[in-house]
Amino acid sequence: MKILVRNLERSITEAELLELFKPFGAVESAVVVMDAESGKSKGFGFVEMTNPREAIKAIKGLNTLKVKGCGIRVKAAEEKPKA
Repeated sequence: MKILVRNLERSITEAELLELFKPFGAVESAVVVMDAESGKSKGFGFVEMTNPREAIKAIKGLNTLKVKGCGIRVKAAEEKPKA
């Protein structure tokens, strides 16, 4: 299950994002989206978890949690419609 994580503090690394989700279950990947020109974080990322039940627990457990002073927003990612 793909999870969208918004309002990340700009210094958060992919390793730190991964560590946030690990207590909830198996994490397939954790990616912080970077700006192509500046190379800096855009303040959001995606986490993929193999077990949907664990992913839902992670969403409920982490949504609005303060990480490095920012209240993060966590929700199931919506698939982009194929153009």
